[in-house]
Amino acid sequence: MSSLFVYLFVLSCFSLKTHLPFVTSQKNSIIGDTIDANKWISIASTIVSSGGNFEMGFFTPGNNSNYYIGIWYKKLSIQTVIWVANRVTPVSIYEMDFAQFKIQNGNLVLLNGTRHIIWSTSLNFSTDSNTSQVVATLFDDGNLILSNGDINNSRNHLWTSFDHPSHTFMPGSKFGFNKRTKLKQALISWKNSNDPSPGPFTHEVNMDKYSGQGVNMWNDSVIYWNSGPWTGNNFTGVPYEPNPMFNYTYVNNDNEVYYQYNFFNPALISRFIMDFDGQTKQFLWMDSTNEWKVFYADPKQVCDVFGYCGAFGICNELSSAASVCDCLPGFKPKSDEDWNLKSFSGGCMRKIGLKCGNSSVVDGEKDKFLMQKNMRLPANNESMIVQNEVECENTCLKNCDCVAYAYNSGNIGCLIWSGEILNLQQLSQDNTNGSTIYVRLAASEFSSNKDEHQKQTSKKLKIAIPIGVIAALLFLSCFSYIYYRKRRNRKIKESTTKSVMQNTEGEAELIDIQDDDKGNIEVPFFSFESILMATDDFSEQNKLGQGGFGPVYKGIFSGGREIAVKRLSSHSGQGINEFKNEVMLIARLQHRNLVRLLGYCIQSNEKILLYEYMANKSLDTFIFAPQDRKLCMKLDWRKRFEIIEGIARGLLYLHYDSRLRIIHRDLKTSNILLDEELNPKISDFGLARVVEGKITQANTNKVVGTYGYMAPEYAIDGLFSIKSDVFSFGIVILEIISGRRNTGFFHQEEASNLLGHAWRLWKEDKAMDLVDQSLQESCNKEEAIKCLNVGLLCVQEDPKDRPNTTNIIMMLGSENIISLPRPNQPAFMTRKCANNTSSSAAAKSDIVSNNELTVTIETGR
Repeated sequence: MSSLFVYLFVLSCFSLKTHLPFVTSQKNSIIGDTIDANKWISIASTIVSSGGNFEMGFFTPGNNSNYYIGIWYKKLSIQTVIWVANRVTPVSIYEMDFAQFKIQNGNLVLLNGTRHIIWSTSLNFSTDSNTSQVVATLFDDGNLILSNGDINNSRNHLWTSFDHPSHTFMPGSKFGFNKRTKLKQALISWKNSNDPSPGPFTHEVNMDKYSGQGVNMWNDSVIYWNSGPWTGNNFTGVPYEPNPMFNYTYVNNDNEVYYQYNFFNPALISRFIMDFDGQTKQFLWMDSTNEWKVFYADPKQVCDVFGYCGAFGICNELSSAASVCDCLPGFKPKSDEDWNLKSFSGGCMRKIGLKCGNSSVVDGEKDKFLMQKNMRLPANNESMIVQNEVECENTCLKNCDCVAYAYNSGNIGCLIWSGEILNLQQLSQDNTNGSTIYVRLAASEFSSNKDEHQKQTSKKLKIAIPIGVIAALLFLSCFSYIYYRKRRNRKIKESTTKSVMQNTEGEAELIDIQDDDKGNIEVPFFSFESILMATDDFSEQNKLGQGGFGPVYKGIFSGGREIAVKRLSSHSGQGINEFKNEVMLIARLQHRNLVRLLGYCIQSNEKILLYEYMANKSLDTFIFAPQDRKLCMKLDWRKRFEIIEGIARGLLYLHYDSRLRIIHRDLKTSNILLDEELNPKISDFGLARVVEGKITQANTNKVVGTYGYMAPEYAIDGLFSIKSDVFSFGIVILEIISGRRNTGFFHQEEASNLLGHAWRLWKEDKAMDLVDQSLQESCNKEEAIKCLNVGLLCVQEDPKDRPNTTNIIMMLGSENIISLPRPNQPAFMTRKCANNTSSSAAAKSDIVSNNELTVTIETGR
């Protein structure tokens, strides 16, 4: 008996090991692109579309041990499922050897190990119907079509997977509602990344008033996002930006209402999903990096997703933690597994249950309330009429269903919440829209926290006292050595003494920045003395170059760490506001293509920023060095193309993907730093501006920037936007391709700058004549033409004609250059007098726009 048990146990373990992975040790056999009466899908077989784009079969997502029937991309390196049949009825691992996906009585059915139907297309046929010729074919667009007769005749189509999507909306498919058959296409999120079962979030066409009312997003029964009506070009609730890659269609007639999109370039791979985090996302496959890139999402911020963090969860976009969700004090996640998978909608539960009522029969203590400041108040509250805050608290305390209250005598009065709290959001300290909410907890939560605090304090004192004594002795023994060392270093001591003698203005600035440091700035403060020592008192030997607002030095700090030290010049034009702006902005930005801020210092008139050290300095050092061929050759074509893509990814992050929407306003080659592997990092955020929410444009009375990189609408009218950054990026692309400065280049015959010269070569189909001579051996002709095309699109005069950064990423990743949009004439044409052709690049020039308005711009750099 025992030997039989061991045998069965070993056999079951072997079965588990061989079936858990999606790709088994033996390759699945492909049975064509069609399922018919004689062919079906099993654990050992799949079907593949005729062009090899999609595959259908059994799969296991992540570490899930259950099996599902799905369709996925065949040629991509990352398994990406676009459709799942049996989302609520998976096949157990122990039944997989006998499970089949086949045609039975005219329907597609999934049979489990006991031959029971657990999923079906559920079509009804009359008794005299002939279903012997019914087949299911997988097409190259990812659509599975069940038909009876000629598959190419849509009248023979009985059922399609595009009409019954799971969480993915594919190019060419319809997303909407059939008014006659009542069939709707709704996207329902997965539960989490490892579980395709239906999650809480739904994306569908407005069913109540579908006459031009757009689409909704739901969290169960609550609508938290609406696109607004369709205008003919876009939905009113979604900012309109012309997209040269997509063709969008919205149809609303007597029979149906649907939304559809297609690509002008069929070679591009994209998908639109309702994600398990409550956002709809458009993905584009990047061949160059073998990854999916999100280039559009709604809502823009996950905290705008209703119930994103679940019941009693707090959403905090500004959190430095790995997750934006956390449980209220006194609560813990209902499912640690879901939270580890970034699926937070399940929410939190109490650690200790409430006593309820006025007193507890156990210890006589009432429940208490924990104050949470500066919160966006949750929905579903009840307003109460009371005289004061004490009465509001007592009203909640007497109601066993009440879990929280808020009180403000001037605005909201008394609000109470019953049941579960949803949609709590922690706001920043400078956000004046926040309110204080009081959350009900068991009294023991407070006492246990207090006792634990006292224990921890006592424990710390026992450790701290002897350590303090030892530290005091060490301090006394080292004091004389430190004093002696400081006397020897008289130069540093004199500089330090000078910096300590602060004037009134410097003192005010020091206090101001340190007050911000408590709430906003998230980087370390470095003492001026430590910076003096690291840079050898700002010696010329350590000077790396001259930045827009002052010199930059190399500093070596303790441990041998190298840091770039940017010292603000007193006459640079950058004041305390620009300095604080740069510190607070970069502190919140984390991206591989943005330079990282490591610290700051402000003392007296000294304002200093500390950045990660870039061994290869800036991009202009390499591409504008014709006299140093070895330096130029380090950036072959492949590396230059990677730099262009890297800068584009950094801009995409600033414009769309970061917590703040940021317009750089001073993008140029000297502000692109290169690390040891020559990867680009955008730097110098002194002129950057933050715009709120979905705003993409602003204006200013003070035009600052760099001549030759500024967009016309900014230079002339003071209007800046993400499209003015795109203009600057276009100039950078042209400079990288040609190895020439826009402002330093002058073509005598054309009386034009680099931009005008590039435009002439483009029109004459001589694009390769623009390419830097040092790149002739390594240059990829198609990529060079593609980059020139993109660069000229970026510098078009009308900002509306310029692509946004998401489109730029798509175009750079495209392999079909023929499908790219054709550019219009560039914005600026720089003309100089004939007798001035020998003047230096630093000479002033007139800037002439296409409307012949001439202006002279005072640049800040």
